[in-house]
Amino acid sequence: MANSLNNPADAAVTGGGLRTTPETYTSLSNLIDPTKPDVQDIYVQTYGDQGITGFLELTGAKKNAGTSDESEWYEEGRLHKTVNLSYDADGAVGSVGVGELNGTLTPASGNAGTTNLRLNDVVLTSTGIRLVVVAVTASTSSVVDKYDVISLNGTAGSDVSAEDMAVIGNTYAQGTDQPNSFFQTGLVKRANPYVITKEMYEVAGSQATNIGWLNVNGQYMWYLKNEMDARKKFMNQREMMLMYSQKGAITTADGTIAGSEGYFQAVEDRGITATVSGGAQGSFASMSDIDSIILELDKEGAPAEYAMYVNRATSLDLDDMLANGIATQVTAGLAGQFGAFNNDADLAVKLGFKSFTRGGYTFHKHDWKLLNDPTLGGLAKHHKGAMVPMTQVADAKTGVKAPALQMNYKAAGNYSREMEHWVTGGGVLGHSNAANGKDTAVFNYRSECNLVTRAANQHVVIK
Repeated sequence: MANSLNNPADAAVTGGGLRTTPETYTSLSNLIDPTKPDVQDIYVQTYGDQGITGFLELTGAKKNAGTSDESEWYEEGRLHKTVNLSYDADGAVGSVGVGELNGTLTPASGNAGTTNLRLNDVVLTSTGIRLVVVAVTASTSSVVDKYDVISLNGTAGSDVSAEDMAVIGNTYAQGTDQPNSFFQTGLVKRANPYVITKEMYEVAGSQATNIGWLNVNGQYMWYLKNEMDARKKFMNQREMMLMYSQKGAITTADGTIAGSEGYFQAVEDRGITATVSGGAQGSFASMSDIDSIILELDKEGAPAEYAMYVNRATSLDLDDMLANGIATQVTAGLAGQFGAFNNDADLAVKLGFKSFTRGGYTFHKHDWKLLNDPTLGGLAKHHKGAMVPMTQVADAKTGVKAPALQMNYKAAGNYSREMEHWVTGGGVLGHSNAANGKDTAVFNYRSECNLVTRAANQHVVIK
């Protein structure tokens, strides 16, 4: 039967929200009440541990590489190339051709005189026709690429509409010269600015000395609990910004902010986006959903091991999907495998399918608190998870190997901006560096970090 769920706990908790002044923790009625209330000194974590950090520590690495306003790295293109052309099997040809390849886009004036193919290059169409170029008409600002071609087996075949065709090689007659042009693998320079995240908490001197009812790490000073919460919130916000930030300079009342590329934007722009919706919870329905992702990973030369961070609904559907495979030991025509559990299906069920293997890929599933929290990523429900390659990626220019996902922070000598924390105050708690002598202590937090998503084409965002 279907469940009808009502969760009033999702409502906002009273007493929270933004404040601009220190809070008072005692009232006059508490001070003059002759009867001491029976207050338990252990407070309840109503929403559990609300920290969401950990994703970057487990899937990537940290590096104090920040010596400029942005991080730069290089990525190489594919070694082989494709061309997007259409094939007219009986097109207008010269004295030797039996067909014609036509470009589908008019080149910009700056590309006049350039071509995508050379004489004697051989291309392969999706229908298996192999064509060799016998004449080239160079493009201009108004003329598209045009090539006279002959099929290698002498059979013209049928027309092919505009599509990507693979350049598989070339063939030359005896005694001919070398090609007069060459292909070069593309090299892309990428850069990502740093994002500056800040937070603060303020307590009045009087409240910093008041003894409360609740035990906070062995002490009964309530301001310590709020300071701990402010620090945890700051860490959560920093991780959220590294995940959700977007590029694009914006101007605020404080000045111009250089937008930093977050993880989701990087993968959505340059990687694989998998949209799944067939399962009981609205995500993975069968092993074929995983198979379709694997087929895309194969195209991108992906490594064999992935960390799969997903929200709870997706995790449940993955468990159901794998359980269905175990029931028959065959899923989508192939036996289910569970390398992390010694290929023991029963043990995998008991342990909640933390890892599974499919098609030569191993996926380590982990719940992602960021996407479960209804006050954070769980509110929009736009993203269901991510798959991060557990590998080292070589920089195409320097050859240095680095993690596929890396958090950098600014640093110089012994000064680090990964997690700055300082206290100002007018003598409160011994901090006497406030310019105005205000009777408060102000706890400040600041971080300047960015995220480098290398080889984003090998990453997957699940929606």
